[in-house]
Amino acid sequence: PVKHDLPLDLGFSKEALDTLKGQDPHLAALIEKYTVADKQVVEAEAPSALGVTDEVLLALKEKRLKIKDDIVSRLASQAAR
Repeated sequence: PVKHDLPLDLGFSKEALDTLKGQDPHLAALIEKYTVADKQVVEAEAPSALGVTDEVLLALKEKRLKIKDDIVSRLASQAAR
């Protein structure tokens, strides 16, 4: 299991993303939700995660991807301003 580096995935430095989070509470909340979802995926992928079905893992990954898409949309709307 690999924890995703959200700033790298989005093409931002951690500092730049932190600045944007500080300016936009909704973006900050989305990033927090993403962090929680990513942790759930990493834990579900761990060898010690007995009983986690493929369907559950897929649902967790889809949830994480949806949140990431919401973050990308939010960043795009900020850039358009």
